[in-house]
Amino acid sequence: MAMQRCRAWGAQWWLGGVLALCAWVMPAQADVVIKGAGATFPSRVYDRWTAQFMQENRGVALQYQGTGSGDGIRQAKARTVHFGGTDNPLSAAQLTEHKLVQIPLLVGGFVPVVNLPGVRPNELVLSGEVLADMTRGVITRWNDARIAELNPGLSLPALPVVRVVREDKSGSTEVWVRYLADSSPAFAKAVPISQKPAWPAATLQAKGNDGVSALVKATPGGFTYVSYDRVVKDKLVGARLRNRKGQILSASEAGFRAAILASDVYRKADDTASLLNRPRPDAWPITSTSFVLLDARPTKMGEADWTARFVYWCFMHGDELTRGTGFAPLPATVQARLAGRLMQIRGPAGELTKFQ
Repeated sequence: MAMQRCRAWGAQWWLGGVLALCAWVMPAQADVVIKGAGATFPSRVYDRWTAQFMQENRGVALQYQGTGSGDGIRQAKARTVHFGGTDNPLSAAQLTEHKLVQIPLLVGGFVPVVNLPGVRPNELVLSGEVLADMTRGVITRWNDARIAELNPGLSLPALPVVRVVREDKSGSTEVWVRYLADSSPAFAKAVPISQKPAWPAATLQAKGNDGVSALVKATPGGFTYVSYDRVVKDKLVGARLRNRKGQILSASEAGFRAAILASDVYRKADDTASLLNRPRPDAWPITSTSFVLLDARPTKMGEADWTARFVYWCFMHGDELTRGTGFAPLPATVQARLAGRLMQIRGPAGELTKFQ
């Protein structure tokens, strides 16, 4: 019932164009409360995981708020949450400077979604080059010749292209910008890599994946970038993409797994390696890993232990937890190394965290 109320409240906030993801209702007699915040990309999966973890551990209350990767990084550094979510990994130097441990939890994909009269899901075809020119304001009408060339036989309206972007600092945005920059040298020169770039020309803005989704739904001619799980669950009009091998694909969990297999995440167990534009025929081109940041030098070991237990529980369940969520599990070669990351967490007296 609490989850139903949260969804109802969330629906009202989305209609207002503002993201406010529900915090889980805490058990009445919780012995410990663990708080997380950050990336909205995986937030619905984290909600599902926290609910299941709390069912198995009745004395623990787990909360996660989807506030954007920029905020997740900020709060992890400030120690205002026990774990911060981010879609953009920090460097080894940054982790050392801020005494943080970084753990990859899952892999998903971003999908261009549109609001075009008469166009149904997975009917419109786009490419990285065309999307880059749409995003930097060069292609301004949906019936532009370059879009029409990718869509022979599809009736394209003469509507203006309306770009809907995130107003908050967003890891999703940085992934999107990196993909477009990799697809188009002209875009790379025009738009610097950033979680909140200065977009050329006018845009509409909203908070979070859910905020931009709601705004596109209300904007004829609009398009944006959202996570695949939202495309499926919210019945959005996603586009197909031409990938680096020239294949035209619809987003899928299988496409995300293919991107993993064609990357150094799989080949070298490098969990920070890029999954974008991997040169494999069945790889979805906008695939990304999402991470959590934990305090490497906690002062309250009881809370640190439960935080680490939750993270360990997540990747130990692997396929079971991610199946059907719109995300893909990490390769076993990466998962095998994650327990070692948790052993980097040390308390005030040098004690190890108890995560098993």
